[in-house]
Amino acid sequence: MRLVLSGIRSWRHDLTHCLHTTFGVLLGFHGLDPLHVLGSGWGFAYRMGDVRREEYYFPCLDGSLLASLAPHHQVASRWHQPSDAIQGWAQVRAAVAAGQPVAVAADNFHLPFRPAFGDVHTNHLMTVYGFDDEAALVWVADPVPPAFNGPITVGELTAARDSGNPIRHDRDMFFTANPIANRWITVEVAAAQPALDVGFVREVLLANVSGFLDRGESGQTLRGLEGLRQFLSLVPDEPERVDEIFIVAGAILAITGLHADFLADAGRRLGLVSLVELGRMVDRVAHHWTALRIGVANARSTPLADLPLLRERGRRLLADQEAVLDSMARVGGRL
Repeated sequence: MRLVLSGIRSWRHDLTHCLHTTFGVLLGFHGLDPLHVLGSGWGFAYRMGDVRREEYYFPCLDGSLLASLAPHHQVASRWHQPSDAIQGWAQVRAAVAAGQPVAVAADNFHLPFRPAFGDVHTNHLMTVYGFDDEAALVWVADPVPPAFNGPITVGELTAARDSGNPIRHDRDMFFTANPIANRWITVEVAAAQPALDVGFVREVLLANVSGFLDRGESGQTLRGLEGLRQFLSLVPDEPERVDEIFIVAGAILAITGLHADFLADAGRRLGLVSLVELGRMVDRVAHHWTALRIGVANARSTPLADLPLLRERGRRLLADQEAVLDSMARVGGRL
């Protein structure tokens, strides 16, 4: 049997990674606008120590992975954990045969189109949308540069999905030492995408502001602006948390960059300069996250005590975060 689903389109945002690109592909298949869905939500929530060594990590405290990314839309995702590689491929093949593309976790070390092929292990995510049983091929979509959309062998996909994802040398950083375990994800869309109108944007702005301002730190769970303040205080003081901070910062950077572009896009479509200006303010916060994340990554070789600028970067990030939330509340109240 041979089946390759149509309607698979590549989607990517410069500040995101495989989690968002993969969900973007799947949302596009279901007729939704990835920027609309993935870019409207903006917040901070993290349970201390909960980080996982995955490129597709995102703090999930209030629902599924996709629901956490898209709190303003009726979408959800579900992880599947097969018992072994044979069951893992049978399940994915059955889903695609039923007309549903899915996301699969994979080790880049075994994927011939990835720059890390045969060199670096890492815990990656991509879309599977077709297969050819006779030729033993499977169609995958991976918009992360250098980007690939086409067939590889079932054997190559199986090796990537069944990998133990080990640390072999000092280039295996951040997303290793976490077996892939043939895991895969399905996406559920419960309702049509709401119209991108003034009413929707107003609800989004006020809900996001409320989320940042109404929740603080509670035990090991950090939420909102106060939780963010607590999280950033870890950067200069706890060097053993380098990997944790790097991975969480990457997740927050991605949603911040997406939200900036969502606001700018909404402002252009609706003819509202105030939204475009808000997008620029959020983009400034994203730049802080980029610099902070790079600095933390360099802390693997340079002691954090020798990087006092990280503390200052955190202060500037918080100041700009507070400024944009004030502006969002004012703009949302006027819309």
